[in-house]
Amino acid sequence: MKFLQNFIIIKYYALDCIEAACAAHPTADVFINFASFRSAAASSMAALKQPTIKVVAIIAEGVPESDTKQLIAYAKANNKVVIGPATVGGIQAGAFKIGDTAGTIDNIIQCKLYRPGSVGFVSKSGGMSNELYNTIARVTDGIYEGIAIGGDVFPGSTLSDHVLRFNNIPQVKMMVVLGELGGRDEYSLVEALKQGKINKPVVAWVSGTCARLFKSEVQFGHAGAKSGGEMESAQAKNEALREAGAVVPTSFEAFEGAIKETFDKLAEAGKISPVKEVIPPQIPEDLNTAIKSGKVRAPTHIISTISDDRGEEPAYAGVPMSSIVEQGLGVGDVISLLWFKRSLPHYCTRFIEICIMLCADHGPCVSGAHNTIVTARAGKDLVSSLVSGLLTIGPRFGGAIDDAARYFKDAYDRGLTPYEFVESMKKKGIRVPGIGHRIKRGDNRDKRVELLQRFARSNFPSVKYMEYAVEVETYTLSKANNLVLNVDGAIGSLFLDLLAGSGMFTKQEIDEIVGIGYLNGLFVLARSIGLIGHTFDQKRLKQPLYRHPWEDVLYTK
Repeated sequence: MKFLQNFIIIKYYALDCIEAACAAHPTADVFINFASFRSAAASSMAALKQPTIKVVAIIAEGVPESDTKQLIAYAKANNKVVIGPATVGGIQAGAFKIGDTAGTIDNIIQCKLYRPGSVGFVSKSGGMSNELYNTIARVTDGIYEGIAIGGDVFPGSTLSDHVLRFNNIPQVKMMVVLGELGGRDEYSLVEALKQGKINKPVVAWVSGTCARLFKSEVQFGHAGAKSGGEMESAQAKNEALREAGAVVPTSFEAFEGAIKETFDKLAEAGKISPVKEVIPPQIPEDLNTAIKSGKVRAPTHIISTISDDRGEEPAYAGVPMSSIVEQGLGVGDVISLLWFKRSLPHYCTRFIEICIMLCADHGPCVSGAHNTIVTARAGKDLVSSLVSGLLTIGPRFGGAIDDAARYFKDAYDRGLTPYEFVESMKKKGIRVPGIGHRIKRGDNRDKRVELLQRFARSNFPSVKYMEYAVEVETYTLSKANNLVLNVDGAIGSLFLDLLAGSGMFTKQEIDEIVGIGYLNGLFVLARSIGLIGHTFDQKRLKQPLYRHPWEDVLYTK
């Protein structure tokens, strides 16, 4: 719930927890029921039975009349009040409101409802209540309290109930009543006036005088707004109120003037003291409303340049998803749009797909797969098992593609010979990323590397970085037979050739792509396929919890 610039958290209780809610808040004595007509009666009765509740306001329309009669009977027998059904609620100016009455904050301020006036107002109609709040504010010092009793045939409280209550409130100096044709509620007010129970001025009008212009009986908006005979007509009620002493104008148009005249007489007689005007607190405008009206420009919390879902279909880098499918594009094309924000040539997207296929899995023994298998066998879910494997990716496992590209590019661009490059890395204590394998040797090359190199030589415009990496491999193999160009080094150097040879990236963009970690992203994406497969495999095989064998551990002090 908003209050000025802040939010007030109001605890929510379900309808079946009314007793618990009342026990938790013993000082609350008004129950506002927003439930639909299906459950409004039962929940209202449950509220009336709580000793702390004195008033129940029922917002719903269409509550069965038999249920309403039972609520009214119980309320009267227990000295409680029912407002409604079919009410918008009520307001005590400057204090609080119940229900939806008075409308928006702007309307509340315009109608001076932020501070009490001298007028008590009661109506059957909720919509006309808002209209009269505004009218009364224009010609008087505003209302003290306003109530809409609801337009059903059997309202829980009557017009006279509230007029009599207003008559006993010292701050209320005059009453304004708006009735309507249908029913005989207004006649209880007539009797109260005749019996002298009301000693403050009452300005009243019963709407619906136009009903006589229709040849047949007319049902107006409310269930109770239907004349059942001459006595229930608006004209008969207005005349009866006038004869009983109420101020009744000749038409609704004259209603405002009658209210003003009555108020002015009381003010001239000194019975109404001027209300001390207060400046209402500044109410912040809702941000969404202000943005739509062009008054403010709110900073965005997220910036996205790769996709847009605001249209009829999502678009990747401006390309509609349907277009991607209709053109027969593949995963490599989607990656080119979402990662690089452009449509790369077919040989580039095909190379990306080959990298994904070749790096999808490398058996169950590598660290990533091992972690995933152990986690899956511990009964964890797919995401947990996948993440446990992905977290092993780093400089020592699958995460060397970016470093390989970075170092190979730097060395080549600076014109270092393979000897100078390798020896400078040695002096720094840094292993050459992309060089070395635990299993593969100079006489047993990695088939994946050969496939990538063969594709690049046949399709790439230039393979200068790859050839440089091969020259580095030739030198490192002279040092040790396992210092071969591995798949990280092959992908890293070839991706440099893809970026540089395509002519679609500037030098700054290439450096940024390598620096951000795009190339390692390929390994993460690819290896996720295999790790997911290992998770499913272990669950399908119903493998038990993994425990590492003792004989594979060297225990020492």
